[in-house]
Amino acid sequence: MIKAVVTGAAGRMGSRIINVLSTSEGIRLSGAVERKGHPLVGHDSCGPAGIPAGGVLTVISNDLPAVLKTGDVLIDFTLPEASLENIKVCAELGKPVVIGSTGFSKEQLDAVNQYVQKIPCVLSPNMSIGVNLCFKVLAEIAKTIGEDYDMEIVETHHRMKKDAPSGTAVKMAQVLAAAVSRDLNEVGVYARKGMIGERTRKEIGIQTLRGGDIVGEHTVLFAGKGERIELTHRAHSRDTFAAGAVRAAKWVVGKKPGLYDMQDVLGLK
Repeated sequence: MIKAVVTGAAGRMGSRIINVLSTSEGIRLSGAVERKGHPLVGHDSCGPAGIPAGGVLTVISNDLPAVLKTGDVLIDFTLPEASLENIKVCAELGKPVVIGSTGFSKEQLDAVNQYVQKIPCVLSPNMSIGVNLCFKVLAEIAKTIGEDYDMEIVETHHRMKKDAPSGTAVKMAQVLAAAVSRDLNEVGVYARKGMIGERTRKEIGIQTLRGGDIVGEHTVLFAGKGERIELTHRAHSRDTFAAGAVRAAKWVVGKKPGLYDMQDVLGLK
């Protein structure tokens, strides 16, 4: 039985991961962690997760090193700054980690790459099985028609989301750019206003919408002469991300040190 520790245990994603863990086979919750000063530290983590109390091991702690010593894998959905601190602890203790945080800077990703020399890490902007299938399909579409069709991405999330564009939208843009041998840093367009002139053939647009409690929606548009193709993924519940994270946690235990993503977990590479 794999023992999983969850950080951000009282948050929107952490609580859903704990809920999914409660009904998953081959893996169970062994520890829950929140930041120091969080009002739910010392409370049972099953409360935010909406499941019956599970005993003392589910009490929310603010001491990750102590909790992680009794676990086999860490599942981290927090913020980039917190994730870097958490992966450092994992590297020190030799524990694998699954990270679903988004909004990492290049410098922060460079730091992650240093830590994964010691431990295996699944890092993905989206743990959804459906979204990761979309990544694969998008690459195939772009390779076939991308030079002749304009490519645009529109992403929509709830009003509380802090980073923009979403990590998933950025990953989609990276997939498209790689498929047609373009540098996203040169062709990515994140806003349009005023007399900007006509659209260039090389640019890839990534536009952001925020509002309400929308879990997540991504549409990729391929617009050509006389037709267009639209590929849309809509998440109706955070449980789809939680289920993917749990699947990744079960997969990463026992793997060699290195950086992996959900394409590795799902065998799509």
